[in-house]
Amino acid sequence: MAEDSARPPYATRFVETTRGILSYAQLAPLLAERVLRVQQDIEDGLFVGRLLGEPLLLELHRHVCDDLTPEWAGRFRRTEARVGRHSPPAPHLVPLLIRDYFPDLNTRLAALAERDETLLPESLAFAEGRVLSIHPFADFNGRVTRLLLEEILRRQDLPQVELAPADDSGRRNYIRALEAADRLDWTPLAKLWQERLETA
Repeated sequence: MAEDSARPPYATRFVETTRGILSYAQLAPLLAERVLRVQQDIEDGLFVGRLLGEPLLLELHRHVCDDLTPEWAGRFRRTEARVGRHSPPAPHLVPLLIRDYFPDLNTRLAALAERDETLLPESLAFAEGRVLSIHPFADFNGRVTRLLLEEILRRQDLPQVELAPADDSGRRNYIRALEAADRLDWTPLAKLWQERLETA
């Protein structure tokens, strides 16, 4: 999970941090340490009493990078973004879309309380695909989304699943599913969630 699995291994970029300008390869192990700490916090139930909403999402991002990129840690992006072929919404729309996202997500998760198992893969696909499509942060969206998903799985008493594809074929399938989610088509990502849950 600590690796940004959707990013090809040959991609090079640099991030200005409190430790200087670091390549992504230099930054990845530092982020991994912080992600592992948050994963432990999730496992320990640190966030259980918190509403599944915007403040929690911002806090997860802050925990991942506050000491590395304090100028924008825990804050929505203020610039245009491009993720592969996807152009996420303009920055001024991000807060509005995230505020719409969480009530929708919580309604879907509440329906799961009635144990309608047929809704589970699509609800989890929405949880993942929609926030990634909005791309709320300047960076580390994948890591923070996976942490949010871990918290959701814990709250739903579901097993931990492998969220980051481990091989090239899995990575290609995942990217295709995310591209469909960018068009609000949850079906491919729901199929991936069905496989994740069956494997777990």
